[in-house]
Amino acid sequence: MSDRYPVLDSVDALLVGATGRTPLDAPGKSGAVLDRVTIDGASYVVKYLDHEGDWSLRAAGVPGSSTVALWRRGILAALPDEIVQPIVAVAHDRERPTLAAVLMDDVAETLVPAVDDPITIEQNDRFLDHMAAVHVAFWDTDLDIDVVTPTDRYLELSPRMAAAEAALGSDHLVPRLVAQGWPLLETVAPKAAAIVVPLVHDPAPLVNALAATPSTLIHGNWKLDNLGTDSEGRTVLLDWETPGRGAATADLAWYLAINCRRLPVSKEQAIATYRAALERRGIDTAPWWDTQIGLSLLGALVQFGWEKAFSGYDDELVWWEQRAIEGAALLA
Repeated sequence: MSDRYPVLDSVDALLVGATGRTPLDAPGKSGAVLDRVTIDGASYVVKYLDHEGDWSLRAAGVPGSSTVALWRRGILAALPDEIVQPIVAVAHDRERPTLAAVLMDDVAETLVPAVDDPITIEQNDRFLDHMAAVHVAFWDTDLDIDVVTPTDRYLELSPRMAAAEAALGSDHLVPRLVAQGWPLLETVAPKAAAIVVPLVHDPAPLVNALAATPSTLIHGNWKLDNLGTDSEGRTVLLDWETPGRGAATADLAWYLAINCRRLPVSKEQAIATYRAALERRGIDTAPWWDTQIGLSLLGALVQFGWEKAFSGYDDELVWWEQRAIEGAALLA
């Protein structure tokens, strides 16, 4: 255990002095439980990271949780100034190793509202700029950023995960939808399915191709439910679900795929905004950009093909199918 970034050995120790515990409804679908508590007159949120109840933790396969690993290694403390991460203390329960918890400043008022409306162009641009700031901060880092592997990241929403959850008797919604969605994709968009379904069973060709391009720390889940903006214009970033070493544009591709209905600009414009943010920070993208973004967009359909299938063969799925076709040409 690091003295500088201590991990408490019980959830009880994390919550010493906590009063007024109130359960919270969260927009996430992992099965995580959250409470709002008061400590010394200040409001905090505690998130319980329980492998026994959270399918996403089981899929990531990191003891305690990925968040515990990031805290212990000092990675969260090394985030750039553009980012606010609200965690103030972490525990991994010694008596129950499947349980961890994080204590966070209560940042509810800063978060993007969980509605269906598009966010503003200003906020979208800021999120993309600050995403680039995170990636540049860890571009050549000496920190140990190998937490969740790229392979496990691409298998998080796979038939393998769905089958494992079914075998456990899990009744969580997302694994059940994943199990339904992949066969549906083969019916709705057979051309896309022919490319991505083999990769969702074995992502090695995609992972190996991306490994030939630059890597950095990626967050793994830049969805709007995990984002906010504080009074100083910094981005609040929550829920480090599948962080680790990976292609920077994999975060971008995930952002485009999961937030597609709420983006105020085209995907092409968002991609250009992010690339410009890297360039402003001194990253020469010319040697690797076309390959990495092409592969990452393919990778996003490997992650979300099941979800896109439920809306039928609409413009959204057509766009991703074309990106998959282009990305497949880069695997050879």
